[in-house]
Amino acid sequence: MDRALAELVRATGAHIGIVYLLVPEDQLVHMVAVTGLPRNVARPWSRVALAAPVPVAEAVREGRSVWLASHTELAHRFPRTALALPYHVAMSVVPLTTGAVRWGTLLQIWPGTHAPELSSGEARLTERYRRRISRLLRRAADDGRPMRPTDLRIVDPPPTRHEQPGAELTERFPEGTCALDLEGRITFLNGKAAELLGGSRHDLLGARPWDVLPWLDDPIRRNFYLAALLSRLPTSFTALRPPDHRLAFTLYPDATGISVRITPAGTPSDDRAPFLTPPATGQARPGALYHLLHLSTALTEAAGVKDVAEAVTDQIMPVVSAQGLAVLAADEGRVRVISSRGFPQRVPDAFEGLPLTARSASTRAIATGLPAFYANTEELRRTYPHIELYRIMDAFAYLPLFAYGRTIGCCVLGYDQPHPFSPDERAGLTSLIGVISQALERARLFDTENQVARGLQAALLPHDLPRIPGLEVAARYLPADRGLDIGGDFYDLIRLDDTTAAAVIGDVQGHNVNAAALMGQVRTAVHTHASAGASPGEILARTNRLLMDLNSTLFTSCLYAHLDLRHHRACLSSAGHLPPVLRRPDGRTEVLDIPTGLLLGIEPEAEYRTTEVPLPPGSALALYTDGLVETPGTDLDTAVNELAARLAAAEPRPLDALAESLVRQAGQTRRSSRSRDDIALLLVKRDD
Repeated sequence: MDRALAELVRATGAHIGIVYLLVPEDQLVHMVAVTGLPRNVARPWSRVALAAPVPVAEAVREGRSVWLASHTELAHRFPRTALALPYHVAMSVVPLTTGAVRWGTLLQIWPGTHAPELSSGEARLTERYRRRISRLLRRAADDGRPMRPTDLRIVDPPPTRHEQPGAELTERFPEGTCALDLEGRITFLNGKAAELLGGSRHDLLGARPWDVLPWLDDPIRRNFYLAALLSRLPTSFTALRPPDHRLAFTLYPDATGISVRITPAGTPSDDRAPFLTPPATGQARPGALYHLLHLSTALTEAAGVKDVAEAVTDQIMPVVSAQGLAVLAADEGRVRVISSRGFPQRVPDAFEGLPLTARSASTRAIATGLPAFYANTEELRRTYPHIELYRIMDAFAYLPLFAYGRTIGCCVLGYDQPHPFSPDERAGLTSLIGVISQALERARLFDTENQVARGLQAALLPHDLPRIPGLEVAARYLPADRGLDIGGDFYDLIRLDDTTAAAVIGDVQGHNVNAAALMGQVRTAVHTHASAGASPGEILARTNRLLMDLNSTLFTSCLYAHLDLRHHRACLSSAGHLPPVLRRPDGRTEVLDIPTGLLLGIEPEAEYRTTEVPLPPGSALALYTDGLVETPGTDLDTAVNELAARLAAAEPRPLDALAESLVRQAGQTRRSSRSRDDIALLLVKRDD
């Protein structure tokens, strides 16, 4: 198999070849053989979850080939992979199968300059060796020696050379030259290179530059080595050798290693290609990784579109050193501005409502789905002379946002000076935008569901509570801070006749549309049975049987209080709900100890007992959900007793003001403790 892998990449011209083996019992694909990469570089990609949205997993999972002609296409289809592999490469992944049996995948990588499609010869060779390696894996299994994912094997590694012929020739050059093997070790350097690097040949030969030269030891510098190694394309960077020697490094890779040219920064070089002079952007600053890590965290925590937009503007602008950033969405044939920072206000005003058919760089990026980079605005001003934006700033990047195979918007970066975009920077930006696109689309779906859920909840909660002579009432609801802005908490006040009423509060498990819908069904059922004259315990029992008939997977707590104003009493029944708090006319409070039945929706034959308590004039009942009292790390009984103490200490005032105070205090506690639950509160008071 190793020989077949080496033959394949030599025949197709690929510079990297990898065999992954399927491990069904672990739901993994495991790298077992690689050619063209050192072990330390390949190892981070050696184990891939079968369910992961990455090319090697998709090929074996779906049993079909994956061809990615460019990094842009990789970012469109596999944004996570593009972010982890921000290099100019083309790749082919084919499944290794015999009949219906899946063995793994075969991966090949070419430089990003490869043609948009595999040639007929490359496709024919890939298929031939795919079958050959698959047959070898099947034969080993049939012989009772199936291949196992043991240690990663490096196939046909080039020999390590610490001196090379022709060394005397390079000594005549006015610049430093050195060579690295695929592991990054220095195998040769001339005297000028040692002088520029500030070290001796003895110390440098056989060592990795970043191991012996502290000023080269940072992830950004090492990333240029990885970019050259993985893409097999030249790249360059500058670095400051203390105290004040700025050096320019140009890396030229091939299948055996990397040749490096070292010159003092600013030295002219006639044969350097233009793209080899990258701009001094934020990508080369140590803080870049900090911001990118924070971006990943922020996008993970972001719920709605506004959260995603804030995360992007806060974390991306420092990384790319852009002075302006706008996130645009395509919505019903027009451009909508999600966020804008750094641009004058007239710029987002001009974007807002722009028809997608209008002529502009942003609408073109949305229409084509292709990123566009303008190092200066000469072409933009010439092509779109009517657009003022291109006279405000001097360089732009237009990065299409996409999800589920369609373009959903565009991210616009603006620079106040000409800004040449290096290939590495373009690849990095394209990778970032792929991840941002997924987060934005997820956030748009969240906002849509949230809007539907809030509308549903608003329709299900009572808009106004009935006025009942002799009874003062106040109610409050505070939605959850995180997740969907909706919960299953509910309350109700039911007028039964001139002297009786019912107060109800409950909490359906969950914070989503299903919880809101079930909450509406529970509230309707309680209202119906109460109006029919059923007792508190029977009302809960009938509602419980309804939930069992609905076969819901959500449980519900509920507290029902029948208020008899003529006889100054209340009859209460509870289905797993928190106990009510009674405030007596003299201001003393009591947490009522009433029997607590099972939650609704658990046991069809559950029974609920009723407890009668006196309700003299001037007394009040507090019914509430756990969001009002519960905080992480606090015992629930203690929290309920603290609520009773707050009610006892409250100054005489209207119930509305008391309810507002209790909910405001609970909201502050919730924010400080990062609690996510919603809050419902119902206060009823027998008039004096």
